[in-house]
Amino acid sequence: PLMMHQHHPRAVEAATKYFLTQAAAAAMLLFTATTNAYLTGQWDIQQMHHPLSTTIMTLALALKIGLAPLHAWLPEVLQGLDLTTGLILSTWQKLAPFAILLQLPPTNGTALIALGMLSILIGGWGGLNQTQLRKILAYSSIAHLGWMVLILHFCPNLTILALITYLVMTFSAFLTFKLNKALTINMLASSWTKAPMLTSLAPLILLSLAGLPPLTGFMPKWLILQELTKQDLPLAATLAALSALLSLYFYLRLSYAMALTMSPNNIIGTTPWRLQT
Repeated sequence: PLMMHQHHPRAVEAATKYFLTQAAAAAMLLFTATTNAYLTGQWDIQQMHHPLSTTIMTLALALKIGLAPLHAWLPEVLQGLDLTTGLILSTWQKLAPFAILLQLPPTNGTALIALGMLSILIGGWGGLNQTQLRKILAYSSIAHLGWMVLILHFCPNLTILALITYLVMTFSAFLTFKLNKALTINMLASSWTKAPMLTSLAPLILLSLAGLPPLTGFMPKWLILQELTKQDLPLAATLAALSALLSLYFYLRLSYAMALTMSPNNIIGTTPWRLQT
């Protein structure tokens, strides 16, 4: 109902895609529960030790939150929503699947690492050629979720820390774009005329989302890389760190558009002598 509140064809399309995706994921979760009960006689999620059950459960939850390679619905759905509903989809809707993921027994570490690495890569590559802010934030969400899932098997506390940090930063980014009424990168270029103070703070929020030191978003990535190194996974840590540079690029592009450029179509910024004949 929230998604279809606008009565726009794109909103209806987004709501339909979201409903079908979540229905499929919920059906997979029910199938996993019955399969686990058939194989082990247990209905408790913390007693799910059979590899088939844990694998299907992990894939169902990955589909629910939009982890790669089950991510294709997320950018399309987010693009069809307004920024307020998109904020709810990017933050509140992630809590329930993560609550289940955190309770799963630690028997599916390889699957989680593979999903995490793929999400970080695709989240970085996918956002490079985007001009729509909602799609950029969707691919950013995929990349951040990849970081959380990557470390989930080894240190769930770090996953919770990364999730809380992501929620705060995403909340700030969405509200910034909403106050500026900006949906594309070009619309960001003239945002300094609408809210100069906010525009000066917005690049800090974006670069924090990118994980640039010494901003807040760097802290969970630093701790995750440290934990991966302790677990003798230097290759995964190196690939994750290099993939973070892809996200840094498109966040720098947004920051540049907000802070250092002026739109050529901006009437307020046009000097009077240009209008005289």
